Amino acid sequence: MKIYGLIGYPLSHSFSKGFFAEKFAKEGIKDCLYDSFPIPSIEELPALITRYPELQGLNVTIPYKEVVMPYLDELSPAAAQIRAVNCIHFKDGRKTGYNTDAIGFRRSLEPLLQSHHNKALVLGTGGAAKAVQYVLDSMNIPYKLVSRKASPGTITYEQLDEEIMSSHKLIVNTTPLGMYPNVEAAPELPYDLISSGHLLYDLIYNPAVTAFLQKGADRGAVIKNGHEMLILQAEASWEIWNGL
Repeated sequence: MKIYGLIGYPLSHSFSKGFFAEKFAKEGIKDCLYDSFPIPSIEELPALITRYPELQGLNVTIPYKEVVMPYLDELSPAAAQIRAVNCIHFKDGRKTGYNTDAIGFRRSLEPLLQSHHNKALVLGTGGAAKAVQYVLDSMNIPYKLVSRKASPGTITYEQLDEEIMSSHKLIVNTTPLGMYPNVEAAPELPYDLISSGHLLYDLIYNPAVTAFLQKGADRGAVIKNGHEMLILQAEASWEIWNGL
């Protein structure tokens, strides 16, 4: 039996476990099992690996995407640049870290892009933002980082004026603002400056339409939530684990 799973803490609701259970059933994959492994500390990872010698791959979620890296033997170029890992492949006694968030984001964003989506605003500066920045860099789309606090390389929400909003037609929310149950929350954008030329992408998938996306839709913008990205990053993990 080949074992795959998800590490993080806590793991009250795991998209991954349900996704792979459905995938295995639908595709008639009999020799594989995917489980959730909530470990209270990353220091418990070596013991987990020892306990399950059949482990072929792990997904990694909050809060371990960065602190897991010292436990690995090597990193893919993307994971090394992003400095975050959400997928581990076990092969020939070696543990390799990958970042499939970047793969999922790129694959779901590309079909939506038009020629005028040539500059972006990235809301938030956390781990998720790093994967988004990596993708935008690789697609040669310049961007500004937006944060509540001013710091080198970022601008604040207060600085978003008509010129910036009209020239940056792609806006990506990487913050947790608006995630269930706090569905009323939204990044403090000047939403009146959003037009039908804008594309608003939210990494959140619950609720399906966040306040951020709804405010954009009300102004005629194209909107996209993070559900497809989640599916695509899970599929990318499966491709990596199976050498597809």
